[in-house]
Amino acid sequence: MSTNTIPYRQATLGGSLEANFEYRPDGSIVVTSVDALHPYPERITDRLVHFAALQPEAVFAAKRKDGGDWVKLSYGDALKHARAIAQALIDRGLSQERPLAILSDNDLEHLLLAMGAMLAGVPYAPISPAYSLISQDYAKLAHAFDVLTPGLVFVSDAAQYARAILAKVPADLEVVATRGELVRDGSRAVTRFSDLLATPVTEAVDRAHAGVNADTIAKFLFTSGSTHLPKAVINTQRMLCANQQMLLQCLPFLGEEPPVLIDWLPWNHTFGGNHNIGIALYNGGTIYIDEGKPTPGGMAETLRNLREIAPTIYFNVPKGFDEIVCAIEQDEALGRTFLSRVKAFFFSGAGLSPQVWERLDQASQRICGERIRMLTGLGMTETAPFAICANTDLVFSGVIGLPAPGLQVKLVPSQDKHEVRYRAPTVTPGYWRAPQQTAESFDDEGYFCSGDAARPIDAANPGLGLAFDGRISEDFKLSTGTFVSTGPLRARVIAAGEPYIQDVVIAGLDRDDVGILVFPRLNECRALAALDEKASAATVLASPDVRAAFQRIVDRLWTDGTGSATRVARARVMDTPPSIDLGEVTDKGSINQRAVLKHRAALVVTLYEGADPAVLRPGKAAASSSSSPAGN
Repeated sequence: MSTNTIPYRQATLGGSLEANFEYRPDGSIVVTSVDALHPYPERITDRLVHFAALQPEAVFAAKRKDGGDWVKLSYGDALKHARAIAQALIDRGLSQERPLAILSDNDLEHLLLAMGAMLAGVPYAPISPAYSLISQDYAKLAHAFDVLTPGLVFVSDAAQYARAILAKVPADLEVVATRGELVRDGSRAVTRFSDLLATPVTEAVDRAHAGVNADTIAKFLFTSGSTHLPKAVINTQRMLCANQQMLLQCLPFLGEEPPVLIDWLPWNHTFGGNHNIGIALYNGGTIYIDEGKPTPGGMAETLRNLREIAPTIYFNVPKGFDEIVCAIEQDEALGRTFLSRVKAFFFSGAGLSPQVWERLDQASQRICGERIRMLTGLGMTETAPFAICANTDLVFSGVIGLPAPGLQVKLVPSQDKHEVRYRAPTVTPGYWRAPQQTAESFDDEGYFCSGDAARPIDAANPGLGLAFDGRISEDFKLSTGTFVSTGPLRARVIAAGEPYIQDVVIAGLDRDDVGILVFPRLNECRALAALDEKASAATVLASPDVRAAFQRIVDRLWTDGTGSATRVARARVMDTPPSIDLGEVTDKGSINQRAVLKHRAALVVTLYEGADPAVLRPGKAAASSSSSPAGN
């Protein structure tokens, strides 16, 4: 049976979007949701208070203790502990000017600190752990502290973060940790997290919470800082609450039963920290903190958790779905648990391979007798993040859907594309302590300029929705004047390179043809080369079988191209991964085209001008066309 005829788990998700399209004389298109945004709470913590009263014993969050059994946090206990933390922050004089900085990863203490800070009206800032644990110069950590001027710093393990703290955190700034010491002799004091929980609560907490309103800053989230230093995006209470109401109207099943999530996505990113935590909190659900990640070393933990916990909705990046479908194909019991009650999958961060999508459909048909709907959309840190949603049957790689209720999108002509601009109660008021960058980010009608591009799937029937059309800043022209759209080309290269290509960067600015820098999936390449895990990346990639596989990919990309903007004329497979210190990749795994090209400029030169044997060229097709550029 073709997957196109297999029924979905439920006939409809409900909340299917419709939009009005206004075509302006200047070529811009304003797209507005037909549905109004329903009322929403003034503070996201109102939902914590509500569910602590309604279902105090229900589990809000859970995390394994030292890799063992799940430690569960009820709504009642979460509110009790958050109130004690709020009092501790009030006692220390924390404020908008002296917020709370959280340096470590997802855990129950992190969640309680977030809730406590918001009860007290104190902004908090979850900062990428990579700035402390992977970075060698701590430059981004130092920048974050300069922007925030925090009044308190939290880490889960003081010893683990000691080098970064001793290097960049002022000696007079209080550090709170769940465990560990900064120095062995105790000369740099550490406050225990348990001390915060022991703080006697006074009426000051209720007064502080009563003073929190929709405009109060809830948190600061730093952008990835791929090409510039990270900016601190202001997230207000209005943004968080309106965003969750948008989600609920687009996906009404979230409110039909308490959602269950099992999630690894980092809370210093908007997808994990706003979108997914918010779904659980807003709808009285449970979030299980997954300490695994879609990496060779971390996937085993994710699969262990999915054998125990059956989610009602599941979020991941494309690499995660790739790893999971491979595991399901080998482990029927895993599939039976994981797929037993999940109503929808949702991916973000990059395009999902059509092959992976098809295999997920096949797995769900085999195990459940029906498909499980795959959802996606488009948003960003500055939109809290949910904005444009594809929640109908017409969802395939590249489709992003239509604006959520309460949101207006303006598509503004830019070169030969249309830039996506947003106006909604979920859009940030700006960047903290960066008035110039804030002013530059909004147009004269108050729309936030995203830098993303989109187009109607079908210009004759725009109601079908929008498709992602790449990043405006990443597109470029060849020396012939031909415009190269990197987003669609990148997606095509990754699909053609399945399963050996993890990601790719498109080169060719002011050159005669398109070249690519390929970041491989080393595990897949290692298996193809029949080499063990001790073999270096360079050794694996030099294997004749691996070279031959990438040569076939390059040949296919050349043959399938329709002109110079879509034909890959040269490729180099990288034996070093993208660097987080250099801004080439975020800790969520998203690659940045401009940063890679900037920091690997010498490799781009050899890609085009050197005689490097590592550079792959298409076979006869390239040779026959080498005297002149390919046609447009």
